[in-house]
Amino acid sequence: MNKIILWSVTAALAGFLFGFDTVVISGADKQLQLLWNSSDAFHGSVVMAMALWGTVVGALFGGIPTNRIGRKDTLIVIGFLYLISSVGSALANDPHTFAFFRFIGGLGVGASTIAAPAYVSEIAPARKRGQLVSLYQFNIVLGILIAFISNYLLSNTGENSWRWMMGVEAFPSLVYLLFAFNLPKSPRWLISRKQTERAKVILKLIDPESDADRLVKKIQEGAATVHSGETIFMKKYRFSLVLAFLIAMFNQFSGINAFLYYAPRIFEEAGLAQSTALLSSVGIGLVNLLFTLAGVMLIDKLGRKTLLLYGSFGYIFSLSMVTASFYFDWGGLSVPLSLFIFIASHAIGQGAVIWVYISEIFPNNLRPAGQAFGSSVHWILAAVIPSLIPMLFAGVGSWPVFMFFTVMMILQLLFVWFVMPETKGISLEKIQTRLKIKDKTPAIHLKHSGE
Repeated sequence: MNKIILWSVTAALAGFLFGFDTVVISGADKQLQLLWNSSDAFHGSVVMAMALWGTVVGALFGGIPTNRIGRKDTLIVIGFLYLISSVGSALANDPHTFAFFRFIGGLGVGASTIAAPAYVSEIAPARKRGQLVSLYQFNIVLGILIAFISNYLLSNTGENSWRWMMGVEAFPSLVYLLFAFNLPKSPRWLISRKQTERAKVILKLIDPESDADRLVKKIQEGAATVHSGETIFMKKYRFSLVLAFLIAMFNQFSGINAFLYYAPRIFEEAGLAQSTALLSSVGIGLVNLLFTLAGVMLIDKLGRKTLLLYGSFGYIFSLSMVTASFYFDWGGLSVPLSLFIFIASHAIGQGAVIWVYISEIFPNNLRPAGQAFGSSVHWILAAVIPSLIPMLFAGVGSWPVFMFFTVMMILQLLFVWFVMPETKGISLEKIQTRLKIKDKTPAIHLKHSGE
């Protein structure tokens, strides 16, 4: 089990770089706009959002290398993308070069949302799969927290402080690469490539007490239900597709990425001074980390559905309070406190669940394609929504934006309550069978099989 934890943590470090890369730009937001005298439209859609557009491309096509060269080798490529992006962004002297290197980092982020959860879900035992895959999300929020702290510590290093903010990511990128080279290949991927003997060796490493021959046979039987030429868009995978689409869509319609990208700006809109806004962002990162840890500990005990229900109620309350705070101009700490509740609700709900759930609901051979679909929905919205925030805040104001997010979270609550099946404690092959049956029946719950 210690080996599985080490390998899972290593793959999850791609999530640390994901979180760091996504949020580190928030500390340089206004400084870059002033430096290059960019309009709100150009700054929002190019300088700030280009990494997110790279993430969309990485999510759309990341399933290809994940399937062809394998989960491990894709994770290594991702490490190089992060390294190139951090160095290039720090050295850029114009907005277009800066945006290009941010796009490169975005490719790594998008591909990591496919390769890392797929890798961990395929090496983890069913009873611990939720916790181990959600380590990816834990590392995302750890990266977010470290990025907020890094931005705060580097904010007074002079007019080029943004270069240090962007360039410091090179160090964790190198550490991640050193660990990634020592990962074994996914046994399920090896079996899909007819390399059963190599798969047996790794299965024995994962669990020395297991019957590797029996496990290989079970995996092969599950793979036999997926025929050559099948796609995730076939009728029998329709329900899985709908689940992936809705959970990814609601994740972004909570407003989470818009908030993370513009946390200091939102706090300043609420009347906080610039330095206080940056420090409040560190507080947000800390709350995010603590409640994600709670989600990691609870996901295999309470289940995916229960955590999303808790998160939905928290979203609705906190976003309603933020909307009211901006509408009635309450000022003071009402917005920061409400957003602390918002980030806690996200961390223990959507944050802990999304990558675990999408990695579970597609068959082995189609898992990268299914994750690519879910990730693409997630990241297209994650690119569009933050790119509109500066214009929306300037145009319609803050409170209508947060009111929209509130309404969407009411819809998420209804989806989770009435549509979403539970998957905790069930083997990947059994989930695959039961979700295909669900396309033919109105039953909502998958029973816990004890596997």
